[in-house]
Amino acid sequence: MNSAKNIIPVKDIPNNLGDGYIKFQLNQQTAAILSMKHTQEAIIVPVESVTSMPNMPACILGLMNWRSRIIWVVDLPRMLNLEFLDSRLRQYNVIIVRVESLLLGLIVQEIKGTAKFLADEICSPVGQVASSLVPYLCGCVVQEQEVLLVLDAQAIVHSSILRSD
Repeated sequence: MNSAKNIIPVKDIPNNLGDGYIKFQLNQQTAAILSMKHTQEAIIVPVESVTSMPNMPACILGLMNWRSRIIWVVDLPRMLNLEFLDSRLRQYNVIIVRVESLLLGLIVQEIKGTAKFLADEICSPVGQVASSLVPYLCGCVVQEQEVLLVLDAQAIVHSSILRSD
C-alpha cells in the first residue's frame, strides 16, 4: 500500500542545513563570520599572554603560547583597516585559525557563537562593503538587521600586510 504520493522526495528533506561558521564582531559596526573548517578554537586570553615584538606591522600584536606552540597574534580589525580595538582591554577574544600548516591568532572585539549558512546565501561583497575589504572576503551574507562579512582565512593568513620583509 505504498503509493507514490506518500513518498517525500529527498530534496525536500533538509539533511544539510549549511556549512558551519564562527560568528563575531570585528568592531562596534562590523559583524563577520569565518568558516569552521579553518577555525581551531576560540579562546579568551589575558592581554599579558601576548608578547609584543619590535619592528612588526602595526596589526601584529605579538606572539602567544597556544597548546605548547608559539603563534602570531593579529588585531584583525586593524589589519582590515577598520576601527581597531580599544588599547585598554584586559583580555583578548582570539580565534585560532589554521590554513594548511600555518596557525594564526585573530583578535576580534567579541565572539558571538556559531551559525550555519548555505552556499547560496553568500553573495558577492562588491558594492556591499568597502573595496579595501574585498580581497579578504569570500562574500557576505545579508540578513534583516546586518551584513555579515564572510572572511577568507587563506587570504588573511597569506596577506602581504603580515610580512615584515
